[in-house]
This record gives sequence, structure tokens and C-alpha cells, in this order.
Amino acid sequence: MKIQSLLDGIERAGNRLPKPTILFVVLCAVILLVSWLASLFSLQAQHPVNGNIITVINLISAEGLHRILAESVTNFTSFAPVGSVLVAIMGIGVAEHSGLLGTLIRATVLKTPKQFITFSVIFMAVFSSIALDTGYVILIPLAGLIFASVGRNPLVGIAAAFAGVSGGFSANLLIGPVDAILAGISTEAAALIDPRYEVNAAGNYYFIIVSTFLIALVGTWVTEKIITPRLPDIDHSKVNLQQITENQILGLKAVGVFTLLFICLLLVGLVPEAGVLRDQNTGSILRSPFISGIVTIIAFYAVVAGIIYGKLSGHYKKSSEFVDGMEQHMQTMAAYLVLMFFAAQFVSYFGWSNLGSIIAISGAELLQSLDANLSVLLVAFIFLSAFINLFIGSASAKWALIAPVFVPMLLLSGISPEATQVAYRIGDSSTNIVTPLMPYFGVVVAFAQKYDKNIGIGTIISLMIPYSLVFLISWSLLLIAWILLGLPLGPGAEIMMK
Repeated sequence: MKIQSLLDGIERAGNRLPKPTILFVVLCAVILLVSWLASLFSLQAQHPVNGNIITVINLISAEGLHRILAESVTNFTSFAPVGSVLVAIMGIGVAEHSGLLGTLIRATVLKTPKQFITFSVIFMAVFSSIALDTGYVILIPLAGLIFASVGRNPLVGIAAAFAGVSGGFSANLLIGPVDAILAGISTEAAALIDPRYEVNAAGNYYFIIVSTFLIALVGTWVTEKIITPRLPDIDHSKVNLQQITENQILGLKAVGVFTLLFICLLLVGLVPEAGVLRDQNTGSILRSPFISGIVTIIAFYAVVAGIIYGKLSGHYKKSSEFVDGMEQHMQTMAAYLVLMFFAAQFVSYFGWSNLGSIIAISGAELLQSLDANLSVLLVAFIFLSAFINLFIGSASAKWALIAPVFVPMLLLSGISPEATQVAYRIGDSSTNIVTPLMPYFGVVVAFAQKYDKNIGIGTIISLMIPYSLVFLISWSLLLIAWILLGLPLGPGAEIMMK
């Protein structure tokens, strides 16, 4: 009862928060006001690298007004998360619109032996985040049918899939739109201290690969040991799953052949020392067109794969139908673009005022005086991110909000932006599944109510709390192990700054 009361209180408090877009509008006004107040008190700090004195710039002034009017458009158009995400969405949109992603997920799960169904569902749920919301609308209801078809309670399947899709949102085997979004925001935040620092989309790649298997394994353990005993099995004799058609199988095979050819082409451009995808001056792969253009490469692959599948499966009758997939998914980005406009203004105002740099320097000095262990700092940040996530559902909105403070602060303490970003991702993902403020939480409740009309928010939360706690603890331990072993988080992305 105490836990339920606490969750009810969190829900009521969270519902009082404005939408993320309104939140950033308010924060922009707050930054303007604080810059004026701080300038009255001559707030300043000394840069630890070059020794320069940094003072607060008053944005409520003629000069500030002129800059706001002149640069509002460029703040938005040059905001790193905008362009890369739109490019990725166009590619993923074709793969989803053609039916490729849905069929691929269904084919993979349906052919899995019964004893591996739970692991397979969670693993594919984690992987589905490459297509952003596809896992929520396709895999979660499908998981209920799959579990019912083998005599298991469909609510167990829904819980397992929800845990993988949302709780494992920051894990994957491939680099996707989420990586591009967060890396872009991290780059903008790091620029407050080092304008030359760039966080690429592959900055957490090694870590998220291992995280995929971690989430699948511990999620399977929670499902079998904690969730399944609470929910009895059912009679599955009347449940029928939609089978994969011959044309769909043909489409998948063709995409498989294309994938092999595509990988071969990438290797031709990467393996030779003078490969066209390497840096033409240094021959490096880490700082190469391949890494900087990874989002474009993935988008191109998704478009071609989607077209191939759409044609051979019979889903596409006309050669131009793939454009419909791009357009439909771009339409869903309207709210995101509005959010990013105001987030871009907030980040810019924060940088112009020098408040971000001063807070970061002061915070770094405090952290250094405490002489806290690196693992302690990052784990503390994980739990802070997990707590904030209970009130603000959007991963990109939260990161745009807190990155300008914590990325520079920890950067000055010697922690790379990639490490701060991965700590944020752990906390953000782990509590997605227990906050009713998560946009798809209501959708999951609706899927569950198809099997039991009496199910409400509290039922889903009670099912998901074990996943959330286990994910948070095991993922934090993985990061600590990563730190102790000194492993890179991604290509060229170390935990500590050199």
C-alpha cells in the first residue's frame, strides 16, 4: 500500500507539469531573467584551462534582444539533433511503412523454440527501438498473442515486451535515431566548454551492444522468476497467430541478400588503408566520413531494404510508394520539431549568458574538492536521471534540459561527454516503464485491457517495478565494471578525458 500511495503521488505531481514544449518556453524566460539578476551581482568564474575570467552576459538588454532576433532561426536550423533525426526518420519510415520491420520482428519471434520465447521477445523488443515507436505498436500486442498461443498468460508477454521496448530503450545492436538525437544534444552541451568537441552517434556503441544482452538476460530472469508466478497460464486452443506469407518470406530473403552486399561494400570502403570511407588525410576510421555519416548510411540502407521488401512482398504496387512512408513518418515529427525549436533557444540562451560555463566550473570545483570516485559520480547521476524521468517523459527533452549543466560540469572533472550521456541513458530507460507520464504507457494499459478489462495503471506499474529496479541496479553495475576495466564506450570514446 505504501508503494502504491507513493506512485499515485508521483503521478499526481507529474500531471501538474506542463508539456515539454511549454516547459522549455518557461525555461527560456527563466534564463533571460536569471542572466539579468546574475549580471547585477557580477557573477563570474575563472576558466580552469585558459585562466580567463568568465562573466554573466545580460540577455535582457539591447544587445541580447538583437542577438535573439537575429539568431533564433539559425539556433533551430543548426541545432544538432534536428537534421540527423529527420534523415534517420525518413529511412526508418520506409522500412516500417513497407512492412519490413513488422514482418522481421514477427518472423524472428514466431520461429523461436518455446523455452526461448521470453528471451527472444525481450531481445527483439530492445532491438525494436531502432525504429523508435514501432516496438510499442507492433511488438507489445504481438507478444501477448505469442504467449497466449503457447498457453502462457498474455499479460506476461505484454510486460516482457514493454520492459524490452521501453526499459531497454537505450540498448541496441545498431546505431539509430536515439543515438543521433542524444549525441547532437551532448555536442551542443560540450561546446559550452570545448567548441571543438564532437560526440558522434557511435559514441556509446560498444556499451549499448553489451547492454542489449544484459537487458534481455535480466529481463528474462525477472519475467520467469517474479512475473510469471503471479499470473496463471491460460487455455490457448482458440488463439491463432497471423502467419508469414510466402511473398513476405521472399521479401525477407531478398533483404538478407541486399544486407550482405551492403556490408561487403562498407568493408571495401573501410578495410583498405586508402578506403573511400576512411579519413582521406589520416586514414583513420574513428574520425572518418563513415562515423560522421553513420546516420545517413543507416537511413540509405533502411530505404533500399524497405523498397526491396515492399516490392517483393506485394505491399508496394508502385515504385513511388516508398515516398509515402517518408512523408507519413515526417508528419509524426511535427511535435518533435516544435519541441526542438524551443529546446534550441534554451540551449543557445544558456550558452550566450555564460551561466552554463559558470555553473559547470563551480560544480566541477565542488566535485574536485569532494574527491569523489568516478564510479560514484556516474552512478549518482544515473539515479538522478532515473528520478527526473518519472516526471518528464521525453528522453530528448530531458537531455536537452540537463545536458547543458551536467555535460560541462563532468567534462571539467575529467569525465567525457560520452560517459555522462551513457549514464543518463541508463537512468532514463530504467524508469520509463513505471511512470504513467511516458507517452505510450496508456497504450500498454489498453493492450492489457483486451485480456482483462479490470486492469488499470496500478496493475501495469506493479508488474513493471521489478524490471525497473533490476535494470537500474544491473545496468549501473555494468557501467562500474566498464569503468574498472577501462573499456571504451564506443569508437574513440573513452570514459575519462585524456
